Amino acid sequence: GRPSMLPRHMQRLGRDWITHWNGSQILTLNSPVSSCMRWAGHYPWASFPLPVPVDFSANWRLPPFFGPWRQFQNSNWQLDNFTQSSCFHLPNPSMKSEGEEPLTKKRRLSGQHDTSTPEEETNFSNQKEALCLSVAQNEEKHSRKKGTVKRHWEYFCQHSRTMQIFENKQTDQSNTESEAKFDFTVMSYNILSQNLLEDNSHLYKHCRQRLLIWTYRFPNILQEIKQLDADVLCLQEVQEDHYRTEIKSSLESLGYHCEYKMRTGRKPDGCAICFKASKFSLISSTPVEFFRHDIPLLDRDNVGLVLLLQPRFHCKTNAAICVANTHLLYNPRRGDIKLTQLAMLLAEIASVASQKDGTFCPIIICGDFNSVPGSPLYRFIKEGKLNYEGLAIGKVSGQEQFPRGQRILSIPIWPKKLGISQNCVYEIKQQQNEENAGEKLEAAKLDNTQEIVIASEKLSSKLQHHFKLSSVYSHYFPETGIPEVTTCHSRSAVTVDYIFYSAANNDTAAQPGAEDSFHGGLKLLGRLALLTEKDLWTVNGLPNESNSSDHLPLLAEFRLVER
Repeated sequence: GRPSMLPRHMQRLGRDWITHWNGSQILTLNSPVSSCMRWAGHYPWASFPLPVPVDFSANWRLPPFFGPWRQFQNSNWQLDNFTQSSCFHLPNPSMKSEGEEPLTKKRRLSGQHDTSTPEEETNFSNQKEALCLSVAQNEEKHSRKKGTVKRHWEYFCQHSRTMQIFENKQTDQSNTESEAKFDFTVMSYNILSQNLLEDNSHLYKHCRQRLLIWTYRFPNILQEIKQLDADVLCLQEVQEDHYRTEIKSSLESLGYHCEYKMRTGRKPDGCAICFKASKFSLISSTPVEFFRHDIPLLDRDNVGLVLLLQPRFHCKTNAAICVANTHLLYNPRRGDIKLTQLAMLLAEIASVASQKDGTFCPIIICGDFNSVPGSPLYRFIKEGKLNYEGLAIGKVSGQEQFPRGQRILSIPIWPKKLGISQNCVYEIKQQQNEENAGEKLEAAKLDNTQEIVIASEKLSSKLQHHFKLSSVYSHYFPETGIPEVTTCHSRSAVTVDYIFYSAANNDTAAQPGAEDSFHGGLKLLGRLALLTEKDLWTVNGLPNESNSSDHLPLLAEFRLVER
């Protein structure tokens, strides 16, 4: 007999079912189309006549009506190529088919107040992993992989290595003012710890469960690292057991030397800096622990890592580059902790990067700072100063439009026994330098004790650091003013990842205010362009079939200029 028709009012199928029917029955829509229809996200679908075979599987149920036709028009559904067996493929087997809001309602931009409680954590057992992988293997026999959003290179210099421009080898040997050039690329990438993914499964309801398994994710992440082929990798959320068993060995096989620092608490992830051994040698590696058992403010287990690298090329002086990597506290209501963690990182960088002549070697700071562009914390990094008097702790990172943390930052933010000054340097080293200056200086200080105390009180709410830093990315697309995003999941799509660098005077890409107060300098040659939130939702956000983290990798190419 004639196949029955689906009711016109049905606007959504449950996302956790795959239904098969006889291959001889063909799904038609006025013209021949694919026999497998796939939706890339939580999108309603239109009410139009759809022939369905008699033996349509009963393993699905009709959800309540929602969503107008316009939502379907704007949704990201596609028709795959012909296959022998017809099927509906509805992503995300972990999503319930009843009582759920559409993704467009659940997804919120940074700054919107959210009082919902996270759902129960998903249990990724070995049995489920095997089932999902089996389904994945079966799917890839009958369908092509989803499209990816292409990212392009943005160039700031015609001599960029990525442009494959060959310079004339016959240079003017008489030019004594010529500069030694060393080009290299740096990536910052939060690869999403599997442990954190499973602890925060409510952030990934838009994803199909098989895409969230580590055995699916890691090959994708490794392939991305291979393709981008950066000379220096700064990775965040690197899970310790995965690093020990497969990440470290995989990267070493690609020619990287790896340094790693795990968090100090119960969460088993950390930060890694990996560099091509053919381009750099390691001078020093310094881990930074932000937890201090004797300081109640510093009760969080975030960490950082600071490396001093020696480029493998011959130049007039011994060039060095300081590369730092960190993942600051997420909690939007604890800006006091975030600023203190940042000050501790900057103090260590100042110690590692200082030169004998009082300047600093070129500096690159990568990481997930859990702060948005334009926030007080972001401005402090770029401008080198911050007056935090009267600033609410919930406004430091700019993560929430209506901050829940209303308490005003204390003055000073951190206790003196931390040993870090308001200039974000170690006070012990400052005192040692002062002692070496002689008894005259000490006597002068004693004579002016009262003036110094008064001055310090006036400046106590002002933080400073000695670096002149620029951001690789501008955070907004100049043509449209639309924000760039570095992370995108069910709850937000914002920029929280950065690459900051000490720019040379002649770096046209540097932001205003950047100065060459360093030994030589860094020139930004190019960067891998970021994407908009809209771009990412065309491939169902992050993670997706091709991008297996909820963050995008940041990539920049620099030139080290030694005069």
